[in-house]
Amino acid sequence: MQLTAGSVWIIISAALALLMTPALGLFYGGMTRAKASLNMIMMSFVSAGIVGVVWVLWGYSMSTGQGVLGIFGDPFANAGLSRLIGSPDLIKAGFSATFAIITVALISGAIADRTKFSAWALFVPVWITAVYCPLAYMVWGGGLMSPGGAVSKIFGQVIDFAGGTVVEIASGTAALVMVLIVGNRHGFAKDPSHRPHNIPFIMLGAGILWFGWFGFNAGAATTVEQAGLIWVNTLAAPAAAMLSWLAVEKVRHGHPTSLGAASGVVAGLVAITPSCADVSPLAAVGLGLLAGAACCVFVDLKFRFGFDDSLDVVGVHLGGGLIGTLALGFIALPVDGHGGGLFYGGGLQQLVAQTVAVLITVLLSALATAVIGLAIHKTIGFRVSHEAEVAGVDRSEHAETAYEFDGLAHSRFNPFGHHGLPHPVHAAAPSDHQRTGEPAEEHGRVKESVTAGNAA
Repeated sequence: MQLTAGSVWIIISAALALLMTPALGLFYGGMTRAKASLNMIMMSFVSAGIVGVVWVLWGYSMSTGQGVLGIFGDPFANAGLSRLIGSPDLIKAGFSATFAIITVALISGAIADRTKFSAWALFVPVWITAVYCPLAYMVWGGGLMSPGGAVSKIFGQVIDFAGGTVVEIASGTAALVMVLIVGNRHGFAKDPSHRPHNIPFIMLGAGILWFGWFGFNAGAATTVEQAGLIWVNTLAAPAAAMLSWLAVEKVRHGHPTSLGAASGVVAGLVAITPSCADVSPLAAVGLGLLAGAACCVFVDLKFRFGFDDSLDVVGVHLGGGLIGTLALGFIALPVDGHGGGLFYGGGLQQLVAQTVAVLITVLLSALATAVIGLAIHKTIGFRVSHEAEVAGVDRSEHAETAYEFDGLAHSRFNPFGHHGLPHPVHAAAPSDHQRTGEPAEEHGRVKESVTAGNAA
């Protein structure tokens, strides 16, 4: 079989979607403290490693094919993917793996800065097996919420083109449960060192996420018309969400921030994910405006209710996922003149279907995550020690640091010398701290360090 343009597009889209996970690592890594940023990035990277293997062994098989009670697929039907060799379905299996990878990686941001890497590595394959695969099967693989499924027959066809329920609501719900299990960071809402340490990383990560999301949303497009609609909506919704987030920030806090711009983009991407192929560009703009403003408010709820959602996974992904999924009950376009949301005269059926899908997703994700999280927490433990958390999980979990500055203080390099000779100090010359406004005491310590370096 020749390689078609459609197959090439799926391959490219899969690569774009896979890039989203390292981008998420950068985005999350910049939002943590400097001494926890590597651990945060590693949680995203190891998710790709673990899920990539799980997907080949049994994950893809559980998310498609012959099902068990409409809840999950037979894990042995395509175990190892050997039966797909020589079939175009192998490309689709690879594409679908990227969705599973980033879904579980999203959860990690809620428990940043205090989590054992070994516990996370155990959580990932179990959660993918017990939560993601069944939901993917139910919505996309022929299960309960797929066309012809039991839920769809009773309540109407659920619309979730790229993962409002399977990806966003499932991960956001799991994030909330894990926060309650693991507990708050020491100094939550009090320690100023918990502020993001690298805003450029956050902006870069958000930009790459937006780039990759075009493949994430449009990879399953079947016609050029559908692909065009998805592409424009994936541009319009996050753009509008960024603007509305910044506007709300300005009103509430007095300043539009870079972190707010990046978070607004992600909120818009989350909201448009389930509806990218089923709403007009104008509706996408309205959806983005709503999602950006609402999620800007949602992220502050953690302070009101006292749960430490470290990197705003609950506020953005659960909040944005709920908005995007339920909004289809109002703004979904009619298909061949039939159905559609309330604003198109489609009645309440679509809203009912979307609401039922949300409830099923929240219940499954919450219950299964609680069982998995508590089992791990009560056995090997999910949380590092107080000492390790204060010192930074990068050192305790990985024996590494993102930034190495200590070596500079002990270097033999003398920036003031010439060919290894000490630089003459003239008594009449103004001191460095007098020129720069540096405190004299601090200047003395620097001078001593330089003198010691020269002597060495």
